[in-house]
Amino acid sequence: MTKNGIVKLGDFGIAKVLDSTIENANTIVGTPYYLSPEIIQNSPYNFKSDMWSLGVLLYEMCALKPPFNGPNIHALAMQIVKGEFSKLPSTFSTPL
Repeated sequence: MTKNGIVKLGDFGIAKVLDSTIENANTIVGTPYYLSPEIIQNSPYNFKSDMWSLGVLLYEMCALKPPFNGPNIHALAMQIVKGEFSKLPSTFSTPL
């Protein structure tokens, strides 16, 4: 957190610098729970995949469990691609 109260989140275990905001990457890397559908489907992806992962993290912080889960990597991937997940607990607002 910066001195101005801005939270910055980073994961530089594996990183790729894109030359522009419209450039796409093709490497399949990442923690399975946080992979975007584009990455799972081996499609080109960009910064929007990072926003997907941030959304997964926000959901997990609220629900105390990841939105997608499965008995194996294939089942997990299918849930992510289908976008199937449980609603957040009712203690959270609808906009969240």
